[in-house]
Amino acid sequence: MTDKALQDYYPDDYAHCYGCGRLNEGGLQLKSHWDGEESVCHFTPKSYHTGGFPGSVYGGLIGSLMDCHAAATAAAARLREDGFSLGDQSLSRFVTASLKVDFLRPTPMGKVLELRGRVKEIKVRKAIVVITLSAEGKVCAQGEAVMVQLPESRAK
Repeated sequence: MTDKALQDYYPDDYAHCYGCGRLNEGGLQLKSHWDGEESVCHFTPKSYHTGGFPGSVYGGLIGSLMDCHAAATAAAARLREDGFSLGDQSLSRFVTASLKVDFLRPTPMGKVLELRGRVKEIKVRKAIVVITLSAEGKVCAQGEAVMVQLPESRAK
């Protein structure tokens, strides 16, 4: 894996997202990388990311992590689909049209969370990404995101 994350290839205009924007100092700073045909990201929640009962991650954070990871996966997949490699040009910006999350078990605090994304379908401006979130090898949440490319963000 390269040190540079997928999100590091967003142009500055699209790098302010709370979840994954490298230019948002107060954000989560999510970093995703390719691992073969899947994207992978690791994130360790802080104590204030707790949910409705002690020791578990807040469901809204899980949704945010899956959302941002899916967006980066869709953007990088679009670049690949167009015949380019990371660094050839900036990534286009994808936004969420739909996000479905199934919470399978409580997600423990203080553990490294692993997100994995796989493109199920890709079209001209739309990608469907399947995402899992695991802790200590156990899948805690899974979901599917429909991501749509912003027309004005097409890579140049």
